[in-house]
Amino acid sequence: MQITYTLNNIAEAVQQFWQYAQDYRIMAFSGTLGAGKTTFTSALCRYLGVQDAVSSPTFSLINEYTFVQEGQERTIYHSDWYRLHDADDAINAGIEDMLQGKGAYCIIEWPERAPELLPPGTLYASFSLLSPDERQISVSITG
Repeated sequence: MQITYTLNNIAEAVQQFWQYAQDYRIMAFSGTLGAGKTTFTSALCRYLGVQDAVSSPTFSLINEYTFVQEGQERTIYHSDWYRLHDADDAINAGIEDMLQGKGAYCIIEWPERAPELLPPGTLYASFSLLSPDERQISVSITG
């Protein structure tokens, strides 16, 4: 699946993405700096009803947000692996605990830093810049 969007229609892109992605607990967002991963994550969290301000977890490594889905409180872990060197760094930082969190969604930026930690069934979303204002997401699922 591919979704093309601008900031003007990001809400529609998020809705289309979520209709497909909501059945996948772990979502890996890749793309160059400035491709829109954090902006899209922020828009997705707003769509889901997260009340907290969503920010890049580049320095905190993991941000935790909550929202209500079908009457139940759910958790989203937003993680940025840009500063990690490898899987050992990720393990030492507690990433495995996040990935094993029961019922929590995990959105991971820069998953290529430790791809071996991502389980089968991970949803991959690759963000590309088509122009200064336009982005495209290509979505795939691992075995």
